[in-house]
Amino acid sequence: MDVSPFHDGHALLRERYAELGLHHLLPLDRVLVAVRSTRPGAFGGFHHPNQGYRYLQMQAVITMYGGMNEAVPEAPALAVLDLLRAYAHDCLHYGSYRSYQLHGGEVVRTQYGLNFRRQDGRSYSAPDRGTSPTTRNIGVVMEGACDRESRSITRRTAATHGGTAAGINGFAFRDVTGQLDSADAVELAGAPKDPASESTTYLASMGRYEANVNTRYRAFLAEIGQAEAEDLHSLILSSTISGDMTLLCAWLDCRHGPGTFAAMFMAPGYLSVSGSIDLGGLTLAS
Repeated sequence: MDVSPFHDGHALLRERYAELGLHHLLPLDRVLVAVRSTRPGAFGGFHHPNQGYRYLQMQAVITMYGGMNEAVPEAPALAVLDLLRAYAHDCLHYGSYRSYQLHGGEVVRTQYGLNFRRQDGRSYSAPDRGTSPTTRNIGVVMEGACDRESRSITRRTAATHGGTAAGINGFAFRDVTGQLDSADAVELAGAPKDPASESTTYLASMGRYEANVNTRYRAFLAEIGQAEAEDLHSLILSSTISGDMTLLCAWLDCRHGPGTFAAMFMAPGYLSVSGSIDLGGLTLAS
């Protein structure tokens, strides 16, 4: 297999992430990649169930794209791009700011990136409604920002090395390079599911992720960022890495009025009657 696209992409993401404030990437020896499976019909890739970064173990668990019952991937170039997308994505999760506090003998994660959580487990923002075309959920915003950036790096790498595909591999290629659209998301999410075929289940998962995360995040950037969407995207990522909300909140306040972040994202009832929360240096009080 030609793995040079991964190394070229690694150089791109190292430079880009340093610009965003992330100077220490997820160490490669903390990345576990499953390349074979004893389960008949197993199909791996970014949308494989339970794949991703584990915070407590500080490890990424990744599967090689494609059928996992063969000695080598049937689409090796695509498998390498999929690995690059997954690694670039998990680097951002690894580098996201986190704070923990001890409450009643239990450790509670009170901040992750832009998101906050009360001691009782209540999250700062509420889930999006199922039919919403955009998002007001901080978790979706951060996940969408991480995937937009990782797919941008993968797309730049693919443009240098070339590559295209058809069928399921065609969807996967457009997915890893950020070229799926809302029509693709609807088609994939609504495709008939064959319990005997993990590949069709994989496509359905791809469609749901595109519709619920990436499509909503694109709409959010266009709606809130408008002509400055890319500047907003970079601010979201740099704030997620640093945990400091000052510049992001100032950017939003300047364009949409004072207190935009809380008005946009904070769920009703998140603050108690006398509650307050420190938003990375900015304090909100009820």
